[in-house]
Amino acid sequence: MSQRSVLQSGLADLAATPATSRWVRSGGLRLHALDYGGDLPPLVVLPGITSPAITMDFVARELTDLVRPVVLDVRGRGLSDDGEGYGLEDYAKDTEALITGLGLERPLLLGHSMGARIAAVVAVRAKVVLRGTVLAEPPMSGPSRGPYPTGLDAFLRQLSEARRGTDADEVALSWPDWPRREQELRARWLSSCAEEAIAATHHGFEHEDFFDWWPRVPEPAHLMYGADSPVVTDAGVQEATVSKASASLHQVPGAGHMIFWDAPATALTALRTALSTILVPASHWP
Repeated sequence: MSQRSVLQSGLADLAATPATSRWVRSGGLRLHALDYGGDLPPLVVLPGITSPAITMDFVARELTDLVRPVVLDVRGRGLSDDGEGYGLEDYAKDTEALITGLGLERPLLLGHSMGARIAAVVAVRAKVVLRGTVLAEPPMSGPSRGPYPTGLDAFLRQLSEARRGTDADEVALSWPDWPRREQELRARWLSSCAEEAIAATHHGFEHEDFFDWWPRVPEPAHLMYGADSPVVTDAGVQEATVSKASASLHQVPGAGHMIFWDAPATALTALRTALSTILVPASHWP
């Protein structure tokens, strides 16, 4: 297993976050999640390939008037254990264990990038009862579809920088338009990600096909994508529309793949619209 570390400054980030750490088991793995509490319908948030739970705090805290966000440290990231496998169904089983272990009744699912793929699989497996899903920027690469637009070498270079000791200025070289706080969080938390988890997930982006699952995702299903995304391209949007005409699609202007980081206000507005539509179906509107 590769070296993983959580910096003291990263632990301080947790202390400053308006969420409670929760722990559940998935088989032999211990999984960590951030629970923002409250009596509203739960929303399970599944982050991306190199995004520990804390990195989606800025999204979760803006939703607490609508839902009870619970953000998972996906296996091999953050404070969760490493796994023996990193396939989509491995991740899906962890998500089901989180929902069952915390007694979350009919949660909504929000996934970004890798997390969006996981959310689709959880919804199709139907091992837990969901209110609906919001899939933000699911990688649409896969067999016979071409490579994922960011090579594994770029992820591993950034991970190496984090292990060596990086800062927000260096992160900004890769992600210049992100809010400063999010650059700082990435600098402090990327070293908590396992190299094996990143490599296996990247392999999955090119060998597991999102469209094997997408047409079977139960309603209500929403798909969010950046107008300038290299991951969800125009061709991908067209295929997603044709293969699942009942889904609602939301384009986020001025955003690439990292929609919540690239255009926070616009992406959050689109997300709130999707969640509100699920929580209050159109047939119930006055």
